[in-house]
Amino acid sequence: MTVQVLTFGCRLNAYESEAIKNRAREAQLQDCVVVNTCAVTAEAVRQSRQAIRRLKRENPNVRVIVTGCAAQIEPETYADMTEVDAVFGNAEKLDAQAYADFGTGEALRIRVNDIMSVRQIAPQMVDHFEDQTRAFLQVQNGCDHRCTFCVIPFGRGPSRSVPMGAVVSEALRLTEKGFAEIVLTGVDLTSYGADLPGAPSLGALVKKLLKLVPEMKRLRLSSIDSIEAGADLMRAIAQEERLMPHFHLSAQSGDDMILKRMKRRHTRADTIAFCETVRRTRPDAAFGADLIAGFPTETDAMFENSLKLVDDAGLSQLHVFPFSPRPGTAAAKMPQIPRALVKERAARLRAQGEEALGRRLDAMRGTRHIVLAEKGGIGHTPCFTPVSFDGPYIRGTLVPLTITGRAGGHLTGVQP
Repeated sequence: MTVQVLTFGCRLNAYESEAIKNRAREAQLQDCVVVNTCAVTAEAVRQSRQAIRRLKRENPNVRVIVTGCAAQIEPETYADMTEVDAVFGNAEKLDAQAYADFGTGEALRIRVNDIMSVRQIAPQMVDHFEDQTRAFLQVQNGCDHRCTFCVIPFGRGPSRSVPMGAVVSEALRLTEKGFAEIVLTGVDLTSYGADLPGAPSLGALVKKLLKLVPEMKRLRLSSIDSIEAGADLMRAIAQEERLMPHFHLSAQSGDDMILKRMKRRHTRADTIAFCETVRRTRPDAAFGADLIAGFPTETDAMFENSLKLVDDAGLSQLHVFPFSPRPGTAAAKMPQIPRALVKERAARLRAQGEEALGRRLDAMRGTRHIVLAEKGGIGHTPCFTPVSFDGPYIRGTLVPLTITGRAGGHLTGVQP
């Protein structure tokens, strides 16, 4: 074993894990595992600790470095574990010197600095994504908002953007490497550019990428905050066929009072309006959303508004989070709902999402799509729906398919 990275959490973490591999290999580390943690829920933290213990039991001679958002926010939690050799913060995990010092035995056990003092972000020049057919491209990090349930700003620091020229250069390089699809990632993607000279918007970045990288076949956005989607982005959605018609929204709730208590910047009507506006120009669009079940003070009627949002906005790919009180957040101090009720509501939301997804998949029978072929005869349509198919294909290429039906949560298709 040389260096392995165990990744929890978001696409941005997945991107950074590839950069971590590069930094650790440059330092010539041996027999080392880097655990890149997530802090979005208490369950994510628990799972990472459980994985570390299991990892050390199965590989007693391996050295363990823990990093990521949970390590940034609560470094002592991991430093107190006998299985852990070092803890790196979110800035330090991308610093080659941190790994070099670890390799020589000169590293501090806890190497976590003040993430709030970080004001710039540099492109990581990642051009290899292990076992992936699409490439992630980080364009933004951090968040300036303070939603009452969220600890991520304290793990990621202030919002900061990669300059447009550097993003274009990396997109060119990834395209030359043969990636047919690039996914733009960030913590608060739609805040892109506010800290750069001239404050270019995410929409302006999308249009520039599609213009200056004509060989790029597909461009996709990770999770977005629809209320921050400006006119440039809406025009790009309407006009640019290479911008994929799948939009995952940071909705969080379908009730206005809960949204207000979350300190979100949108209303229920805003989410519905965004989806309706996009559908008018991109009828093939699909929408997913993050939704929190059982937020403090949520009544039955408030929860019903979240259930109804699934159909009212036409959502079909849900990420449902049972509310998890995070230390240091305002929501942790609010009147809590019994855990059993939180879990019950989360299960009902997931069931609602599964029904909506089933209806959308059934409606796609007989339609034709260009699918990005992945391993095991699985691919994804432009609206990010998984499809299984047989027949000859080259992984990482675009394959035309006719949809024949569905099997569970994915489609089946045949090549014409």
